[in-house]
Amino acid sequence: MKIQERTGAGNNRSAAPAQPAMGERLPTPPRERKPALAALAVLLILVGALGATMLVLRAGDRIEVIQVKEGVDIQAGESVSKSNVTSVLVNADSDVNYVEWSEFNALKTLKAKSTIYGGSVVVGEMFGKSASLPAGKASVGLALKEGQYPANLKVGDTVAAYRASKTSTGSNSDNSSSGGTATGTDTLLVDNARVNTKSTGDDATITTGNLAITVLVDQDDVPALTQAAAAGEVAVVLVPGN
Repeated sequence: MKIQERTGAGNNRSAAPAQPAMGERLPTPPRERKPALAALAVLLILVGALGATMLVLRAGDRIEVIQVKEGVDIQAGESVSKSNVTSVLVNADSDVNYVEWSEFNALKTLKAKSTIYGGSVVVGEMFGKSASLPAGKASVGLALKEGQYPANLKVGDTVAAYRASKTSTGSNSDNSSSGGTATGTDTLLVDNARVNTKSTGDDATITTGNLAITVLVDQDDVPALTQAAAAGEVAVVLVPGN
């Protein structure tokens, strides 16, 4: 009888849900998968990898071109040389007419159309068979004898040109035998002239001390300068600012 009572009492118990113990997490509903977002993430990763690859390939597509050395200007009418240009690597660009280093010898036969400043990368449009002089300027050639120019004269220097009169003196045997030398710089012909070219390396210049240069001057100064140059009475001196 006791066993039946216990069994009957057990059947009358309510089937209430068991409460979770303290600290246990409630079950969460399963997450909804979004395949479109996953595909977009994969696509973005692929695009990023492709872009990085293109940048690496483009950085490797470089060419060696000619650049004017820093602190050295190439004046109008002057050609390139190993002393005024160097090579530099740049990204290849079909829109820019770079002069590649392999074309250096061909470029030496051309002349700068206008002043090219130090640090500039050379492009083909900067050079031609002849220089284009600035408006109001003229290029004058001077044949100078030893003593009529400074020993350290170089292309790009700014000089002043004077008319140096010749006088024969009987007291100096050297002067008498040579027919006279320039004894003074009496008349200022040009106060600001730019040396464009300078003869170098030939035996005549080395043995005689003579020097041929061209200078860029204002057109108004041409008559007096050429007249003095024809008489061999021009002397040039460096002016401040070189």
